[in-house]
Amino acid sequence: MSREVSAVEAKTRVHDGAEIAFLDVREAGEFGEGHPLFAIPCPYSRLEARIAALAPRRSVRVLLIDGGDGVAARAAQTLESLGYGDVAWVGGGVAAWAAAGFGVFKGVNVPSKTLGELAEHAWHPETITAPMLKRWQDEGRVIRFFDCRPPAEYAKMRVPGAVCLPNGELAHRFPVAAPEAETPVVVTCAGRTRSIVGALGLRLAGVEAPVYALENGTQGWQLAGYKLERGNTPAPYPELDPAGAAATRARAEVLLARQGIAVADRAAVEAWRAEAGRSTYLFDLRAPQEIAAAPAPAFIPALSGQLVQATDQWVGVRHARLVLLDDLGLRGAIAAFWLRQLGYEVAVACFDAELAALPPGKGAPTLPAVEPVEAAAAWRAVRAGEAQLVDVRASTAFQVGHAAGALWGIRPRLDRLPLDRARAVYLVGDEAAVTALAAAELRALGQAAVFAVSGGQDALSAAGAEVEASPESPGREEAIDFLWFVHDRHDGNLDASRAYLAWEQGLIAQLDAEERAAFALAQTPPG
Repeated sequence: MSREVSAVEAKTRVHDGAEIAFLDVREAGEFGEGHPLFAIPCPYSRLEARIAALAPRRSVRVLLIDGGDGVAARAAQTLESLGYGDVAWVGGGVAAWAAAGFGVFKGVNVPSKTLGELAEHAWHPETITAPMLKRWQDEGRVIRFFDCRPPAEYAKMRVPGAVCLPNGELAHRFPVAAPEAETPVVVTCAGRTRSIVGALGLRLAGVEAPVYALENGTQGWQLAGYKLERGNTPAPYPELDPAGAAATRARAEVLLARQGIAVADRAAVEAWRAEAGRSTYLFDLRAPQEIAAAPAPAFIPALSGQLVQATDQWVGVRHARLVLLDDLGLRGAIAAFWLRQLGYEVAVACFDAELAALPPGKGAPTLPAVEPVEAAAAWRAVRAGEAQLVDVRASTAFQVGHAAGALWGIRPRLDRLPLDRARAVYLVGDEAAVTALAAAELRALGQAAVFAVSGGQDALSAAGAEVEASPESPGREEAIDFLWFVHDRHDGNLDASRAYLAWEQGLIAQLDAEERAAFALAQTPPG
């Protein structure tokens, strides 16, 4: 049976050193406005679709927190029905947590970003300001300039001259990406963390060239009065030649040995997966093209740098074991170094045929079925007053355009909609899992006839549905799925950028003693 616990008991559980999945079941906007440091975002609107990836072991302790609105108790019942046997929730939610004197943190990926700030304070990577970098560029100084974000982020905006090569890949491909030993290297991201982690990662890998992190990344560039380039096309990653591959492998071997990072083979991975009392996650850090050419189905694809940057999006259990698959080992070794600082047990596995043959683990639970309805038939029924539309797409999509008369809804608040129980509900969605879970929720609330419109909003429009925009509806209080916290910092809002950077730099000051102790920073700096 699941049960309610106090915020004080919950805080003790989070820091007792044993495995625990501390899940925040509020939506993205609520989570971003303030959550406990080590809470993992797992919104109720996607709970069954996300839980197997975040907490694969069903005997693990699960602790839920919400906004004090009863959603966590509903989520606990759902998890029990899926076989999770040790589930509790925090009575009073985040408000009770804060009232007990415990810290509440804005933003997302906060543990990883806090680690970046702690690493900067402890290990002092070299930095370069935007004006100084601009001067180097104007003088024609020879440098190697890398944007360490994934290609999709790089495509949105970049500092002029930056080449897309994400963290992990940068160190892995460094022998061909920056072959000149003395040429300065500058690493940038959109803010602070990945620049800091990227620069220190190159030092960790034994790179001898001068390495600098661009202070405050693309936001620092804008704040200095310079323009970003938008709509960029990332170039393919440079291919390692045999000499470069040998150099990367040698750096990996040195790093693995120096840091005492375990190397796992298939037998070890199988033994860990079978261990009843531990949660083991398998991640494939190779580039997407490499994975496509030689799949390893048991391992979840994850860019090395992103796994470090956004660990709470991938791993839902504190103190779990992580196995990182790589070919030459350096992407895995660097990620392992950082993930250990976050409190995980980490091993690196070097790709081979035996690891590639490992079968995948259990997938997500089977989602409830929802009967489809053709868009034209749905619109005729709505116009005749025989049915009602509920749009479960993102609030931003609804604001841009939705079928006339449709209500916007999200799973945790479907009980607030003024629905007629006597008429069918037709759901308009663009994510099958979200739509299916919303349908199940409505049925549980007593709505007997619930269907999903085939083809969603596009099909309704094609069937003749009138489309209307509502830029102010749902409003900020209702649009709990949207992350409002300095959301427009990359769109020219310099005040939002200043607020964001101040927030990142202030994270360390927010930590209490237990939270600070959870970051196991190595005593010796990288390099």
